[in-house]
Amino acid sequence: MANVEHGGQMGGAFGAGNAHEAKARLKVARVGLWAVAAVLAVRQVAVVLGTPRGERLTDLETWVGTNGVLHVNGSLYDSTRFTGTPFAGLVLKPLTRAAQQALGWGWTFGTLLLVVALGLIAARALPKPVTRRSSLLAAPVAISLLMLSLPVRNTLYLGQTSIIPVLLVLLGCFAVRGERTSGVLIGLGAALQPTVLLFAPLLWFTGRRRAAASTAGTFAVCTALAWAAMPHDSYTYWVHHLAGTGLGGKADDHANQSLHGALLRLGLSGPLEIGLFFVLGTAVAVLGLRRAIRYAHDGQLLLAVAVTGCVAVAVSPTSWQHQLLWVLLAVVGRVGTRASDRYVWPVAVVLLMTLPARMMLPNMGVLEPLRDNLVLLAALGAAICVPFLSRASPHYRTPIPTEYAGPVPTRWKRVPLLPFLRRVLTRPNLLLELLLIRVTYAAYAQVRLAATGDSSTAGRVTAEHHGDQILVVERLLHIDVERWVNHAVAGVGWLRGFFDFYYESFHFVFPLAVLGVLYWRRPVDYRWARSVLGFTTFTALIGFWLYPLAPPRLMPQLGIIDTVHGVQDFSKPDYGTLTALTNQYAAMPSLHFGWSLWCGLTIAILAPRRWMKVLGLLHPLFTVSAIVATGNHWVLDAAGGAAVVGLGFGLAHLFQGPRARVTAAAVSSVPVPEAARTPS
Repeated sequence: MANVEHGGQMGGAFGAGNAHEAKARLKVARVGLWAVAAVLAVRQVAVVLGTPRGERLTDLETWVGTNGVLHVNGSLYDSTRFTGTPFAGLVLKPLTRAAQQALGWGWTFGTLLLVVALGLIAARALPKPVTRRSSLLAAPVAISLLMLSLPVRNTLYLGQTSIIPVLLVLLGCFAVRGERTSGVLIGLGAALQPTVLLFAPLLWFTGRRRAAASTAGTFAVCTALAWAAMPHDSYTYWVHHLAGTGLGGKADDHANQSLHGALLRLGLSGPLEIGLFFVLGTAVAVLGLRRAIRYAHDGQLLLAVAVTGCVAVAVSPTSWQHQLLWVLLAVVGRVGTRASDRYVWPVAVVLLMTLPARMMLPNMGVLEPLRDNLVLLAALGAAICVPFLSRASPHYRTPIPTEYAGPVPTRWKRVPLLPFLRRVLTRPNLLLELLLIRVTYAAYAQVRLAATGDSSTAGRVTAEHHGDQILVVERLLHIDVERWVNHAVAGVGWLRGFFDFYYESFHFVFPLAVLGVLYWRRPVDYRWARSVLGFTTFTALIGFWLYPLAPPRLMPQLGIIDTVHGVQDFSKPDYGTLTALTNQYAAMPSLHFGWSLWCGLTIAILAPRRWMKVLGLLHPLFTVSAIVATGNHWVLDAAGGAAVVGLGFGLAHLFQGPRARVTAAAVSSVPVPEAARTPS
C-alpha cells in the first residue's frame, strides 16, 4: 500500500483492479490484527484472573485488611511493598469499601481499558505524514505490542498504577487542547510518579511554558494535599525513603533497571556510589532532554516523549519492571539509512520489552553485566546514543532501497505460495541476524525442554515405550545395529574419543560456520539456506513435542555404554526427562544428523569445487556414525532427521520458489516493476 500511495494513481482497468485488491488485503490485515489484539487481551485477563487469589494483584493486596480491600492500619509503607506516592494512596482511598473480588475484576479490566487507550493515542501520535496503511494498522499493532510487553503484563499481574502516568502524559501532549489542561494532566502523572516532572523542562524549552508551569503547580498542589491528609506517610516517602528509594524490592535487584541499581549490582556502595549516580544521572538528564527538545522541534513529539521517559527510567533511584513502558514507545524512532537497517532498532526494542533478558543473551559469565542491565542499556541508548533520523534527512521516508530478485514464474498455479516474500539480493543486517538467531535458538531450547510435558515418571514411561516401538521397527527392517556399533567403538580407545569429540563439538560449530561463510561470501544464498534451516528446525520441534523418545543409552535393558556422559543412575524415576541444558527425550528426529545433513547438502549445492562438495558430505556421514556409536540416537532418528531436512528444502521452495540467484539469472531480461524495487 505504501508503494502504491507514493507511486501515484494507476491508470486503466489493471490499475483499478490492483487498487481494489490492495484495499481488500488491507481490510483483511486490519481485521486480522484487531483479532490478534483481542485474543492477546483476553489471554492476559484470563492469566491474571486464573491465578490463585494470593498470587495475583499482590501489590494491590498489600492493602487488604479484615474489613475489605485497601483497609490500611498504620502507614502505607510499613511493608515497603507499596511503592506509590502518598498522593497515589490518597487517590485509592475511595476504594476502601470495595469488595476484594469485585475490585480485583474491576482493576484488571480497568487496566486493560487503559492499555487500549494508550495504544490508540500512541497510534494517532505518529509523526506526520503517515501512509494510509500505517494509519489503519498502527492502532491494533500498538495495542498488541503493549499487551505482549513485560511492563504491561507485570502491571496486570501485580495490580500496579504505572500505566496511568504514561497515559496522562500522552493525553496531555496529544489529546487535549489548551496548555493549562495539558499541564494539569502531566502534573497529575508527576504526582503519581515523580520522575514525570522531567517533562516540565521539555514543555518549557519547546515553547509550551504555560503547560510547564501548570505541570509544576499541579504536582505541588497534589503533593501538598497528600501531605496535609497523610503527613506521616508523606514524611516516610519523601524524607525517610528519599522519594521512594528503598521501597519495593532491594535496590540492587535485577528488576531495578536504573543507573542506581546498575551501580549497586557492579559492587559500588556508599558515598562513592551515590556521588557517581548523581553525576551520571545529571549527565543523562541534560543530554537526553537536549535530544528530546531537538526531536520535538523536528516534529517528532512522540519520539521526544519517549526519549524523556527513557531519561526518567535511567535517573530514577528505582525503575521497576512495571515502570519501563517508556522504552517501548522509543520504537517509533527511525534509525539507519538503508532499508535493511531500518528494522534493527524496532525489532530489538520489541524483543527486549517482550522477552526475558536470558533469551536475548546466552548464560555466559562475561555477558552477565550486559544481561542484567539490558533494559537500562536500551533506555540509555534511546536517551543519549541511538542516532534517530531527523525528518529533514532524505533517508527518513525513503531509505536506500533493497535489491530484489525478479518475480518468480508461477508453477502449477500455486508455487510459490507466498510470492510477496521477495528474494533479497543484498546482505542482511548482521546485528539483526544475530539477534534473531539468538532469540530463535532460545525459543527452540525452551520448546525442546517442554516437549515431554513434565519431568515425572509418566514422561519417562512414555519415552521408553516409544523407544520399544522404534526397536521393534528396526528389528523388522534388520537395522537394529545400535548395541553392536556402540560396543565395537567403546572397545577402541582412540575411536571412542574421536566420536565423543565429534558428537560434542560440531553440532553447533559447523552450522554456524556454514552460515557465517555464506553471509560473508554468498549473501543471497545465505538467506535461502537460513530459511531452509529454519523450516527444518521448526518441523523437528513438532516431532519432539508429539513423539518424546528415549535414546538407546537411556534404555536400561539394551546395555548401551554411554560413552559421552558416563555411567548413569537409572534408579531415578525422572532421569533423562529434563536437565538444566536440554531435554534428553527429544531424540526423534535427530537434529544432530539433520543439521549436519543440511550443512552437507548446502555445501554440495553451493561449493564451487568438487573436493569441497565431497568434504561437506563427509560431515553428515561422520555425524550419523557418532550419534549411533555413542548411543545417543537410533538409526531411525537419523532417518527422521533426513526427512525434516527434505521437508525444510521443500517448504522453502513451496513458499518462496527457487533460490534467488537462480531466479535472477532466469528472469534477468524481465524488468522489475517500480513497486518491487521500492521498500515498504
